[in-house]
Amino acid sequence: MRTDFSPGTLPAREHLPATAAGTPVLDVVVPVYNEEKDLRRCVLRLREHLARTFPYAFRVTIADNASTDGTPLIAAELAARYPEVTNFRLERKGRGRALRTVWSASDAPVLAYMDVDLSTDLNALLPLVAPLISGHSDLAIGSRLSRTSRVVRGPKREFISRAYNLILRGSLQARFSDAQCGFKAIRREVAQVLLPLVEDTGWFFDTEMLVLAERAGLRIHEVPVDWVDDPDSTVHIVRTATDDLKGVWRVGRALTTGSLPLDRLARPFGDDPRDREITDVPKGLARQLVGFCVVGGLSTLFYLLLYSGFRQFGGSQAANALALLLSALANTAANRRLTFGVRGRGGAVRHQAQGLVVFAIGLALTSGSLAALNAATTSPAHTTEIAVLVVANLAATVLRFLLFRAWVFPDRRDPAPVPGPTTAAYAEPTTISTGDPR
Repeated sequence: MRTDFSPGTLPAREHLPATAAGTPVLDVVVPVYNEEKDLRRCVLRLREHLARTFPYAFRVTIADNASTDGTPLIAAELAARYPEVTNFRLERKGRGRALRTVWSASDAPVLAYMDVDLSTDLNALLPLVAPLISGHSDLAIGSRLSRTSRVVRGPKREFISRAYNLILRGSLQARFSDAQCGFKAIRREVAQVLLPLVEDTGWFFDTEMLVLAERAGLRIHEVPVDWVDDPDSTVHIVRTATDDLKGVWRVGRALTTGSLPLDRLARPFGDDPRDREITDVPKGLARQLVGFCVVGGLSTLFYLLLYSGFRQFGGSQAANALALLLSALANTAANRRLTFGVRGRGGAVRHQAQGLVVFAIGLALTSGSLAALNAATTSPAHTTEIAVLVVANLAATVLRFLLFRAWVFPDRRDPAPVPGPTTAAYAEPTTISTGDPR
């Protein structure tokens, strides 16, 4: 999994302005491999539908995945005859490779793709891209598993599709409903930032892109579709399923280890209302309080378990100091990552050192409370000790949060500049043939 690319901060979403007639707003990519039978029918039907229903200029791009039949000749003929059609030839196979290459090179602000068999009814195309044009969403997908979708396919494919999406929900906590429907769209500025993180070049490309987008906090719009299975599909189900499961394992491991540089998981956009300045409310305070309380509750439980265990072998002061030290180290590490969003190893030692200073203050509070209790009674009950320590820890917790927020993990982030267009991270050897003189 690549870790040498940082997605940074994306610009605010905005409604795409109406453009000149010759400038395409939408680029629909049709990946093909040896599709001489269906290519002409697909492109002509798609072009006619867009010309009749789409209110912006558009382009249809044929992405030829190293076909060996008559597909290249048909693609070149269509590109020469129709100015809205472009032919993009790749010398290596892979649907993901084709989409990444063509999308990275496209100048259209909205990028889409659909399967050449046109299993998805084209009436869903405008609802698919409309949220991207308006600026409401970042990606859009067609879903065959929506309650209002109308799908015709065999029981084997139905079972495989639902089982695969259940695996994604259980292993990668995916919330989108249909990863593999060949009907998706993405805004170009999002693709420029997201695609270099997607490693797969085959059928798992869709899933990996959606999982990373979801984990990065991007908004994914789902459109119910009418879908009819193509009985002549050339997809090898067993091999594709095996590759998909390998991809699930790879992506899940990368997410678990934190090796992906998705450093602003919940707030990648400047137009997020959570990024706005609110009078008299410190930025991020509510979210940090929730995270701190969760970590604090778990740390307190961990501390009490350690104290009870150490108390069996020594005095109360020694047991308290050792339990508090271990729980403080765990507490600082957890708050660093989960509450204050600090990732990577930079500054970790300094943060732990500062956390130990906070620990010393907590130790003084809890040890002082135990000393006061022992001065008041010579043999306090164990339950009384626990109650006193809980109260002392609550006081130490409030002070710990204030010190963490103001001293250990202060928010020193400057407003990030809006990045300009990035250079595509992947370049494939291509031969481009187009009938469009632009």
